[in-house]
Amino acid sequence: MFQIKPIISMLMRNKSGPLLLLLQIILSVAIVANASFIISERIGLMSRESGIAESEVFDFSVYNFDEGIDSETQPLRDLDIIRQLDGVKAATLTSMTPLSGGGWSSNFSHGTSEEDRKDGPNAAIYYGDEQMIPTLGLNLIEGRNFYPDEVNAGGPELASLAIVSAEFAKETFGDESALGKVMYRGDIGNQPMKIVGVVERLQGAWVDNGNLNLSIILNVELASSFNRILVRADESAIVALKEAIPAALHKEHPNRVVRGFKTISEHRVSVYRNHELMASVLSLMVVLLLLITSLGLAGMVMFNIERRTKQIGTRRALGAKKRDIISFFLVENYLLCLIGGGLGCLIAIQLGQQLMTLYSLPKLELIYPIITVAGLLVLTTIAVILPARKAAKISPAIATRSV
Repeated sequence: MFQIKPIISMLMRNKSGPLLLLLQIILSVAIVANASFIISERIGLMSRESGIAESEVFDFSVYNFDEGIDSETQPLRDLDIIRQLDGVKAATLTSMTPLSGGGWSSNFSHGTSEEDRKDGPNAAIYYGDEQMIPTLGLNLIEGRNFYPDEVNAGGPELASLAIVSAEFAKETFGDESALGKVMYRGDIGNQPMKIVGVVERLQGAWVDNGNLNLSIILNVELASSFNRILVRADESAIVALKEAIPAALHKEHPNRVVRGFKTISEHRVSVYRNHELMASVLSLMVVLLLLITSLGLAGMVMFNIERRTKQIGTRRALGAKKRDIISFFLVENYLLCLIGGGLGCLIAIQLGQQLMTLYSLPKLELIYPIITVAGLLVLTTIAVILPARKAAKISPAIATRSV
């Protein structure tokens, strides 16, 4: 039915063209499978939810260079000024900005003594007040927020209470509730910090870090001559606030620099730019490889039609139907695709292992080579069907005229 024996015999008589096409298919499957996997992985990374109202939150920095400015009290007055502006929902001092690529992180221990001490995972550290949660738009799923009188102004050593992300709680305490648990900075007993709340999700600053979703908020306002401030506002008011905030702060005290206004959404675009570029370049490469492979398939079919005109006409004269001629060329190319696809899958898996070792990429999932081969079969059908239909229209009279 599928005329496989004569097809294989014909391919073996003219090896160079099929071998080159076979090599092209093998390389295409190996490269396209791994490229598609990397594209999918990058898109997955870029689509992770931060837990933050990204379009409503922006940050900026204030540098007080006048020695006459009280670096401890002035930032608190600045927050009061900002909170009173039209369109502002909340504002807080912060030690870092989510998805910014830079900030604070640390490890904490927990346990009742050094004998049963357990070290927690590295986590992003946000120092802030009771407005950190409403400013970022976080969802508090367990426990409570800080009370205003629990927030300390000064250095990191003043932290005594913590609100953690759900993923940090799960990673550190397993299925136990994190509420009421005490963490320590370093040795057991050193600077105890009690967990009073858990937020559903809060990402840190480093998107390539495996601990991106492990975050902690500590009850300290880090007031100094250089401060980073987070503001949540109505989206429609953000543009105006970028002008109103510097004007209001300079009116309070002119000897300082206010700059760097950027929404969390803009930080997301910046921090994921390399991932987006990689996905775009690899997508273009996949399209080009598939296009070149389809052109190669179509080209070989057209070449074979010209070379086999007499043979096609003879078969038509002996009673072969048009669908027999079309199926002959389709099966011929399906065989090449299946053989090349099978070898390409093996090479794709090996290439994936090398990429995993050299670049710490996840292991290639087998579904990607399989989907690539399936897609190549569809592409083969599209590339071959038109030239094959042209071949099927060759009449016996035209074919035998050159005999």
